Amino acid sequence: MHDLKPLEPGVMFWAERDSLVEIRALGVRCGQMGIPGGMKLTDAAAEAWRSDLALVTIFAAYEGEDYADIPTVQRTVGFVPAGTREAREQRTCEVSDFAAKLGVDAIACHIGFVPDDPEHRDYTEVRALVRRVCDYAASHGQTFALETGQESAHVLLRFIEDVGRPNLRINFDPANMILYGTGDPIEALRLLGPLVASVHCKDGEWPPRETPGALGRERPLGEGSVGIERYVRTLAEIGFRGPLNVEREAENQEERLRDIGRGIVLLRSLIG
Repeated sequence: MHDLKPLEPGVMFWAERDSLVEIRALGVRCGQMGIPGGMKLTDAAAEAWRSDLALVTIFAAYEGEDYADIPTVQRTVGFVPAGTREAREQRTCEVSDFAAKLGVDAIACHIGFVPDDPEHRDYTEVRALVRRVCDYAASHGQTFALETGQESAHVLLRFIEDVGRPNLRINFDPANMILYGTGDPIEALRLLGPLVASVHCKDGEWPPRETPGALGRERPLGEGSVGIERYVRTLAEIGFRGPLNVEREAENQEERLRDIGRGIVLLRSLIG
């Protein structure tokens, strides 16, 4: 249906923040849609997003998540916080249903800081939860992707192998590796390449050494430490052929859309 070119630039956008008019104005044909935690996933909401834009992934976010700094992320994000785990599992399945209504065969989210110790209770319970979400997504013919950043590539790979579900994949975000200080994104991409189902093109700076627990600073594409030219080249080398989804999370909407547009232009110059 959508005749997308290999490594075609797209955009990561958010329902209830962005509009189809704004996305089309960026000149892209594809993208990934994020679903805010409080959004009602009705048939009418699905119909509102039905268009000629090729949606390659639907992302789940959750009420109560806070990305202020690393300790706050550990307490509030994803499936690791026990108090919200059951509700977030249910919400993820609802997002899977919503994606199915739109004909999208991939969902994704941040699962949070999974403990390194595979015997830790949080590890085993999150592992069981991810297995259930994978099985639910599989009932819709979907993959379920975990986004990189909150753990090293080796830890993420071990966890995915431990979950043991063929539809569990990775949404690779190179900037998150830098923002969380979890490793060189190019080395991580080479290790995780066979599991990468989708990608973000985002940039950022390393966390300040003088402020323990701080996150790095996100930057417009091409202005951070990722090395976007090397990143795109490595994606091609490992055989990735999907869309290059530009992500920018600046609070000011005008600034954010401007930076996304410039990132799309940059990517087009790199892929010829």
